[in-house]
Amino acid sequence: MSDDDKHAASVPDERRAAWGEKYLPRYSGVATFLRRPLLEDDKDWADIDIGLIGVPFDGAVTNRPGARHGPRHLRDQSTLMGAQNHQTGVRPHDLAKAADLGDVYIEGVYELDRAIGEIEAFYDRVCAAGVAPLSAGGDHSITLPIMRALSKKTGPLGMVHFDAHCDTGPELFGHKHHHGGPFRWAVEEGALDPKRTIQIGIRGPAEPLWAYSYEHGMTVIHIEELYAMGLPAVIAKAREVVGDAPTYVSFDVDGLDPVYAPGTGTPEVGGFNTYEAMQMLRGLRGLDIVGGDVVEVSPPFDPSGVTGLNGVQMLFEIMCLMAERVAGRKDAGGA
Repeated sequence: MSDDDKHAASVPDERRAAWGEKYLPRYSGVATFLRRPLLEDDKDWADIDIGLIGVPFDGAVTNRPGARHGPRHLRDQSTLMGAQNHQTGVRPHDLAKAADLGDVYIEGVYELDRAIGEIEAFYDRVCAAGVAPLSAGGDHSITLPIMRALSKKTGPLGMVHFDAHCDTGPELFGHKHHHGGPFRWAVEEGALDPKRTIQIGIRGPAEPLWAYSYEHGMTVIHIEELYAMGLPAVIAKAREVVGDAPTYVSFDVDGLDPVYAPGTGTPEVGGFNTYEAMQMLRGLRGLDIVGGDVVEVSPPFDPSGVTGLNGVQMLFEIMCLMAERVAGRKDAGGA
């Protein structure tokens, strides 16, 4: 009996009926993020704890395109995900009500600044409904408008950022809204607290672009330092840096070595592997994680689908963290 079959047997009929859940073979049915119900109308979001959202936008890439196709591909790959984290035992769908809220509708696909504004407006609606967003990109520029929306409620966010690049670069090609600079502008606009930001896995020839990270007190762990420190020390440092205040987790798949994520816009050789990524994410349990994303999956550069499979595993890991936070707040009598 599969995990999903066992889960189905343990779920009361009334709950299955209420959520319209069908326990079908993983190759069957319409693909949604982590097999959650699709609720695209914000009138249906009142009881949702976590919203899984696609942001099909790659108008801010500086290298290879294709991340606009990421959300659809990740939905398809996420049908392979089970109901339980085998290491932690977390069953996220038992702890929090989650739904696929559909894709952000972006009309200004040829107008970069307009597109960023449209993304922010969508997340304003998500946050107004009290839903914690977990997003699938799209290129990394999408994180800035998400942080803008979230920080209106939380104040400046902390961040655990997995990436090959710091993404704190200056304006390029006449635009600040490119995928190599969202966290510079998030700090400048007060959405991100640099002293509560840690960037893990950094490497590659773009290093001269990241002076802003060091100058503003971000904690940067290069890939060589990660292996010298060891995973437990990296996890401990991340927890120390972000503390107990609201925190965002952003996972760029190019943080993984290209062996595990060839389908991405700016691959950098020498990254961490999937097991190490999962262990680092699992080490964040108990933090006040109010949102997260997985970005830069570019399916056209990986016909095998392995990048999407690994990306959606990271989405599931962040989902587990967020679901535990929701359950903890409910147990404590919070919203």
